[in-house]
Order: sequence, then structure tokens, then C-alpha cells
Amino acid sequence: MVKLNLNAVEARVAPLAGRDSYNRDFVFDLLLAYGKPQGNVTRLRNGSLNVADDPETEVAQKNVVFFKETSENLLAVNEELKTSPTVVRYRTRFVIVTDYDDIVATDTKTGETIGFPIREIDQHFTFFLPWAGMEKAQYTAEAHADVKAAERMGKLFDELVGANPDLLDAPNGRHALNIFFTRLLFCFFAEDTGIFGDNQFTNAVGSHTHEDGSDVAEFLGDLFTALDTERAEDKPAHLRAFPYVNGRLFTVTSGHVVPEFTKKARQLLIEAGTLIWREINPDIFGSMFQAIVTPGIRSDLGQHYTSVPNILKTIEPLFLDELKDKLDASFDSEKKLEALLKRIADIKIFDPACGSGNFLVIAYKELRRLEHAILERLAELRGSHQGQMLGSKINIENFFGIEIDDFAVEVAILSLWITKHQMNVEFKTKFGEDIPLIPLTEAGQIRRGNAARLDWGEVCRNDDSEIYLIGNPPYAGASKQNASQKEDYLYAFRDRKYSKKLNYIALWFIKGAEYISGTKAELAFVTTKTVSQGEHVGLMFPLIEEFGVEIGFAYPSFQWNNNAKGQADVTVSVISLRPVRHGKKYLFVDDLQIEADNINGYLADGKNLVISARPKPLSALPTMTRGSSPVDGGHLLLDRQERDELLKTAPLASRFLKPLMGSEEFINAIDRYCIWVSAEDFSTAASIPELSRRFGLVAESRLESSKAQTRELSKTPYRFGENRYRPRQSIVVPSISSGLRNYIPIGFTGPEVVLTKNAFAVYDAEPWLFSILTSRMHMTWVQAVCGRMRINYSYANTIVYNNLPVPKLSNQHVQELEDAAFHVLDIREYHAELTLADLYDPARMPQDLSAAHQQIDDLVDSIYSKTTYESDQERLSDLFTMYEAMVQSSAKAGRKASRARKVTR
Repeated sequence: MVKLNLNAVEARVAPLAGRDSYNRDFVFDLLLAYGKPQGNVTRLRNGSLNVADDPETEVAQKNVVFFKETSENLLAVNEELKTSPTVVRYRTRFVIVTDYDDIVATDTKTGETIGFPIREIDQHFTFFLPWAGMEKAQYTAEAHADVKAAERMGKLFDELVGANPDLLDAPNGRHALNIFFTRLLFCFFAEDTGIFGDNQFTNAVGSHTHEDGSDVAEFLGDLFTALDTERAEDKPAHLRAFPYVNGRLFTVTSGHVVPEFTKKARQLLIEAGTLIWREINPDIFGSMFQAIVTPGIRSDLGQHYTSVPNILKTIEPLFLDELKDKLDASFDSEKKLEALLKRIADIKIFDPACGSGNFLVIAYKELRRLEHAILERLAELRGSHQGQMLGSKINIENFFGIEIDDFAVEVAILSLWITKHQMNVEFKTKFGEDIPLIPLTEAGQIRRGNAARLDWGEVCRNDDSEIYLIGNPPYAGASKQNASQKEDYLYAFRDRKYSKKLNYIALWFIKGAEYISGTKAELAFVTTKTVSQGEHVGLMFPLIEEFGVEIGFAYPSFQWNNNAKGQADVTVSVISLRPVRHGKKYLFVDDLQIEADNINGYLADGKNLVISARPKPLSALPTMTRGSSPVDGGHLLLDRQERDELLKTAPLASRFLKPLMGSEEFINAIDRYCIWVSAEDFSTAASIPELSRRFGLVAESRLESSKAQTRELSKTPYRFGENRYRPRQSIVVPSISSGLRNYIPIGFTGPEVVLTKNAFAVYDAEPWLFSILTSRMHMTWVQAVCGRMRINYSYANTIVYNNLPVPKLSNQHVQELEDAAFHVLDIREYHAELTLADLYDPARMPQDLSAAHQQIDDLVDSIYSKTTYESDQERLSDLFTMYEAMVQSSAKAGRKASRARKVTR
């Protein structure tokens, strides 16, 4: 497949627009425009790859496309096809239906559907970008309805809290309010989806209550009681038209109160009822409305909602793909299809951090859709639907969750009910059989509690069942955890040892590994990328391995995205765990599925190992040292204005000033200076009043320290507390730099520059090292083993540089690396008006600089491997293999040297 950027795809699609006429060639030309291989498309054209049911009018390729020519209603045909057995079986990404005048297309992964004249294909080329390996950043087809509904309900919530000031402070008051809003949500959805009559709830409130709101609470209390009353004759006459719901949602208890309404609250309630609630997605809305009623997070409305494509990254490789493969293998066997139906009916899904239930909702939807596809295929094999109208065997009682937030528990249960109804409607559309939602008989198995402290086996008994744990557990670094979270570690680890530097999400991985150990169960969690980087790998993964589990698949890194208006800016991974077995393992990178021999804690194909701090380089590299630290309270440092003011009054002070650089100064070309005085020059420097004043402030600052070593430094206030400066040229490596850059901005600096502890120096470095450190190979190593501060790299010489495997370099290699280094440096000089921050901004990087770096990348790659690398995962696999060999060689040499020393004694 040709890898194309956005502009290239647009240019290749453009010639397909505005043609005089269209025919079957359109779909093949479209696939080629997105970089699909010519040979692949040729085989699809001649039929050898076409898996369509009717090759005369259809073109279908597994995982790619289902294309159908038709003269019937395009939208109706598309709607039928997108959940058809063939599309489900072959997991086709796009369903396209056309009469060669218009097109209707559906992205089966995101659920988006689009329609347009075929001659305008160029205006809609971004819809099919996943074919070119570019996943869509957001999927907003229904986001506006969800946000609008959540915000409208938020206004009602605020008004009711204001009108009932004592409610939240009362015992069980918040829980009562949560239950009340859950009931409202059900009623709004029910009246728009056929569970109630059309607008039955909203019209009843508007017709049977006063405008001032004084009797709304009484009316709603009576209505909720009626919804829990089975016989119509036992209800008040004006409420007899409402059906019996049951299912604990409307069960009358002393704790379930209805708040008093104001005129404004009544109006807001009626306005909320006018929204089109059937357009609301329960997997999205629940998370958003949870933010509305949870103190402190409304401004981040929906920020941490997990999008459907991200949820699919967990459930597809975990179990859905294998089930669809079973469907494919069983497609022509009634017996095997029936066995598959029974299997999926017995599957249990467990989210031990379920929030508002979006992972459970999507898993339920996908299993129901698979069930529908199997039933459709059985009907085809039997020639009729007879015998299949027995409803669904997938029971929401097989969906388990743990959630600490009270309202989220209620919304999760409600979301499962709503989703069940939606799938029942889809069932009726396909088979003509009505599966009524009410009376509610299933409620799911959602437990309120702290998952870090609960026994998961008590929530979902891990017997011999097929159980899949999924979810997006909470993550917080060691410095971000509150007192309660820190206490959770004691419950999760009990008498086992653990590091206090563990990310909070590690508790879910540890408890999950223990839960699935020795069973059929497996798990896959969305997690912050930092758990598989730097020091954290050695803190968490050895603990997991003790339970006899392994990583089955992983998405090493992808940018978080969702339907919310305020997205979380974070890079995440998906990590699965399973009991150790001889099954295939996969890494998912850049829309590719790569088989791995083993997946280690760095989410790379390599043996299980931990990269620990090393005092000296493992390879034949010169020493890299951290910069100096003043330990001065800021009094030995000056910005440009302070330096200029000093030199105006004391020109002789110039001999005692040096340029100062840390990461920020180096990358952004910020002028800073430091006072640098030797012992023999101290008396001369102290004769300058401003310098003398600053020395006094340094001494005072150091004397106030609790450390005896720092107080001792007060005797030499003219010197840096930690001095590693060498008056020689050096390569500078920033300790902190943006993780959004393709390369860490590395460069040379002169002998007069003092580096701070926020940068590393390789003194007297030769240019070939610059090429190694600015290569894609080095960046691949950085991304795997470097620590992180949010999305920024936190470089460490002892972890990253000292462990970097570098092959032995020939004289020719050194010369070629030096030439490539000078080429990059020359281009930087040509763009001298730009800072390194400008030069290495991915959106602004000059083309000539990018090309020069590509030359370095290709050169360094060729030193490491004779074959071309197709991905960073291949680079990383080679790096780990080389690292392991070098460590073993180093250890062997160390043992040999030790024996030699013993002999000579």
C-alpha cells in the first residue's frame, strides 16, 4: 500500500469528480486513489478477491469495502447492508451504495453515514481517509444532540438544586436526586422511541400541572408510582395510559423523593422533553450528563468519554474479531452457527471501572449485531425466518461493572436498558418480531463501590465462563494521587510489596492479572501511554508476570479523541492480558496488525526485560553528563535586561558572566546568563556592589536549607552548588522537550556556555554522534524507554543514552554520519532567523530540513539493518534484540575480567 498524506489523497481523488458518466470502474479507481496496491485492486477487479454474494452487482473485499450497484432507494439498501451477515462476516470498513448518480456510504466503524452526488466525490474525500491509514480524529455525527441534551438537563439540575437547598445535605439526598434524574431520562427516551406513546410524558406534565410548578413534584410522584403499578385499573384515571415499567427503576421506596419545582424548573423540564431523544447515544450521553451532576468537572463536559473507535480497539482484538472469524468459518453450517449463538449468549463482559457504562453498551451492541447476522444467515440457509423469532439470547445480566460514583451506576444501568431497546428495534426491522423492553426484567450487574478495594470475584464470579474484562480505568501519576487513592494501594496489594511511584491505573492491571490468572478470562484496558515507558515498566510489569499472564495484543500509542467538545490531550495505549498460552500475539501500529513473537512491557516485539539506569554507556559512546545546578535561590542567574543593567553600572562585571542554557533557553533561543566566578577571582568580583549583593543573597538562601550539604555551600556563594561545566564545545540534549515533535532539538554549543541541569552535554563530541542522536532510530528508543511529563519527553542520560544500542561503526560509517550532520547544521544556519522550536515544529519544519533528516534516518537505519524498516516497531524490535545481546556480552566480559583479577591476586 502506498502511504499518502492528505494533500496527495485529495489530488488523486480529484480526477474522479465531474465525469460525464460512471460505471463499476469507479470503486476500483477510488481504492487506487487512497493508495491501495495496484495488484490487490486488480485481483479484486478480476474476482479473485471479491467475496460479494452477487458479483454481478457487488464488489466486496474483507476489511475494506462492500460496494453495491442498485436502482432502489439508496439509503434503504445501505441501511440493510451495513448489518448484513456478509458485511459483519468480512468486517468491511465502508459500505457504499450507488445508482451512479448519487452515493450513500457508511463507515461501519464510526457509524457515520453520508450521501452526495457521485460527481462531488472530491468534496467528500476525507470520509474514506481510513483507507489511506488516516483515522478520523473525531466522530461527531451525533455529538451535538448529546451535548445539547446534557447541557439542557444541567440547567434543570441547577434550578432544582437552587429550589431545594437542603436536599443535597440531607442523608441520601444526592442519591435521591440521582435516581430522580435517571427516571426523567428514561421517560424522555421512552416517549420518543415507542416505549411510551409519542410525547406522552412531556404532554402529561404540560397538561396536568400548573405553570408555577407548585404541583409538579406531586404529579411526578404519582406518575412514578403508576409506572411501578402492574394493573391499569389500580392507577389514577389520568395515568392509566402509561405502561407498567418495573425493573427497580420506579420502585417506590422512602429514599426516592421528587424535588420541589419552580415555574422555571417546570419550563426547563418541558423544554428538555421537546428534544429528539431518539437521536441520543446512551454511550455518549451518560458520560456527559455524569459531568453535569458531578461537582467540579462540568467545564470538562465529556472530556474523558471514550469514543466508539477507541472502545473497539479493546473489544475487537479481545473477542469480536475471533467471533467474526468463527462466523466466517461457520457460514454454511447450521449446526456451527447455532453453537456460535449459544457461545455468545454465555459470554460475560466485565468493566471494573465502568463509569456511565459506555464500554458495556458498545460491547452489548456489537454482540447483538453479531447475533442478528447469525440469525439472518440461519434464515438464509433454512429458506425462511421461521424458528428464529425467539428474541435475543444475549442477556444484560451478563454485563458486569464496578463504579464508585453513585449517579454513574444508575446511568450505566439506564444506558443498558436504552441500548437493549435500540437493538430490539433493529431486531424488529430485520425479522418483523417485536421484543418489548418493558416490563423491565434485567438490570445488569453494576455494583457501586471502589474497584481498587472490592473483590472482583464477588462482583463477577470467575468460574469456567468466557469472561472479558474491558474498560478505561482511572490513571493518576504518583504526584497526582489523593490520600484515598494512596490508601487504595494497601487494599489492592495487601501484603505484597509495591512501589509508591506506580501510576494509579496499575492497580487495575495488577488486580486484573490476579483475576484472570489460571482461567479462561482475558482483559484489555485503555491506559495512559506512560505505564509502558521509562521507569514505570520495571515497576509494574514484573508484578503482572508473577500471575502467569502475558500481553496478548497492544496498541502501543494513539492520540485520545472522542465526541466531546473538550477533549483530553493525552496519548494512550491499549494493553491486553491473558493467561500464558501458545497463541498469536499482535501489535497494532499505523492501522497495521503486526504479529509478534512476544510483547514486552515497552509494548514492543521483544523478550521481557527492564531497562534500568546505567552509569556508563553500553555502546562505544562518549560520556553524557547532566548540566550544572546553581542551588542559589535564583541570585546567580540573570535575564537579558538584568545583564544589560548590570553592565551599564559595572562594565567590568562582563568577565564574570557566561551565557546560560537549559532546555527552554536552548530550544526557544532565550537569552539568559549566570555569574561565574573562580575562587581566585572572588575578591575582585565581590568588589562590584551588585555582585556582592547577590553573593549575600545566595549565602542566605543556602543557610535556610534543611540540608547540611547545602548550608555548607553558603561559604562559597559565588559558585554553583553543582558544577559540571567544562569550557569546551558540546552536543546539547534537552532534558525536557515536546513529545509532539518528530525529533528532539539537539545541537552544538560553544565552550563559553554553561548548561543547567535541564540539559545534558557530551563534551568534545564529534559530529557523527549528532547524526545518531537526531535519527529516527534514536527517537524510537526515546519513545520506548524515556520517561514522560504529560506528553513531553523527560530525557535521562542513565536510562536512554547509556542504554542505547549502537552497532560498531566503520570509518566509512563515521564519515557518512559526519557529512549528514554537517548538512543538517548547514540548513539550520540557512534558516538562522528561526528558533529550534520553529524548525522542529511538525507543522512548520522547512522542507529542506525535513529532507536532510530523512537522509540521516535512512543512513542510520542502514547501519542497523540491511533491510528497509517498514515501521518503528521493527526498529524497536531490533534495538531490543541488540540491547539484550550487548547486555549479555557485557556481563560475560565482566565475569571474565573478575576471574582474571582473582587469578592475579
